[in-house]
Amino acid sequence: MMQKVLLTAAVTGAGDTTKKSPHVPVTPKEIAEAAIESAKAGATVAHVHARDPKTGGISHNVDHYREIVDRIRESETDVIINITSGGGGDFIPSLATPAAGGNGTDIQTPEERHEPVGELLPEMCTLDCGSVNFGDMVYLSPTDWLRQQAKLVQECGVKPELECFDTGHIRFAKQLIDEGLVDGDPMFQFCLGIPWGADADVETMLYMKSRLPKNAHWSAFGIGRMQMPIMLQTAMLGGNVRVGLEDNLYLDKGVFARNDQLVEKAVSLMQNNGIGVMTPKEAREQFGLRNPHGGGNK
Repeated sequence: MMQKVLLTAAVTGAGDTTKKSPHVPVTPKEIAEAAIESAKAGATVAHVHARDPKTGGISHNVDHYREIVDRIRESETDVIINITSGGGGDFIPSLATPAAGGNGTDIQTPEERHEPVGELLPEMCTLDCGSVNFGDMVYLSPTDWLRQQAKLVQECGVKPELECFDTGHIRFAKQLIDEGLVDGDPMFQFCLGIPWGADADVETMLYMKSRLPKNAHWSAFGIGRMQMPIMLQTAMLGGNVRVGLEDNLYLDKGVFARNDQLVEKAVSLMQNNGIGVMTPKEAREQFGLRNPHGGGNK
């Protein structure tokens, strides 16, 4: 049988990319349409952030998330919805008062980060597994906060995707598992190439893979020009994959991409190497996800 992987389209993210490419979706309608078009192109999962329709910046407004999710669910295109729970983690110290956040700081409590997930009950959500120097800021996720988030995710029956930006994050994710805060076979994701986390190369990926529990599922993604090389290498190593405008804006050098084009390119590259893509139904069954069409798990 052909090997099949789960393919996620991360359609917008929260970064300052809307001014860099005309194709980054901003409004709830645009984000939902990007998710639907990505699914039609072959994506199994749509990973969504919400943006402020007026500024294009990050939005924590549950109503923005609700509109995105409702539009996807009301469409005739089936796709697994994966909502971020990593909003509100940006800390930029003020030089004048280092203990306080400076301009651009955006910190939410665990309960606030969880609110869109708890309200809308997607099949999946991300759960970042530690703090990291993220470019020129600190992405802040204290361990006790993450324990609270993991418990909230567990209680609402959503499958967490354990996001690991560096090797220590894998150690803490395994600690969450050992403490009984993650149900079923865990799903890990390696976030590679982000300054200043884990490198986007095969050696790093293989090391991170070697540290996983035996029953773990895993995926990886690279950013920028490493998106497609990491995608294909991950699939060939048996992992699940992710592409999309959250991580990379270009289809080819100097050519801006749409999300569905990146999905089509990933599907084609994998097919050329004998690798297929799971349908949402297949993925729900394999990973024990909530079934929004049937009311219960699987």
